[in-house]
Amino acid sequence: MRTLPVAEANASHASQSAAQLPRLLTIEETADLLRTSRRAIYAMIARRHLPGIVRIRRRVLVRADDLLDWLHQKRAPSLKE
Repeated sequence: MRTLPVAEANASHASQSAAQLPRLLTIEETADLLRTSRRAIYAMIARRHLPGIVRIRRRVLVRADDLLDWLHQKRAPSLKE
C-alpha cells in the first residue's frame, strides 16, 4: 500500500471535497465548511467580506467555486513555499 506525502494527500483531499460540493451552498453548509456559525456568515455577508453571494428572493446562497477560490487566496504560504 502506497502512502501519500502530507502535502499531496491534502491536495488530493481538497480536490475530492471540492468535487463533492454543490455549486450553490446554503448558509449552513458555508458555516460548516468555514467551521463557524451561521451568525458569523451573515455578519461577513453584511460587511461584504464573503464572495459569491447569490440572493434568490429571500434565500441567500454562496457560490462554492468563488468561496473555494477566495479561501485559496487567503491561505498562508507553507514553510516550503
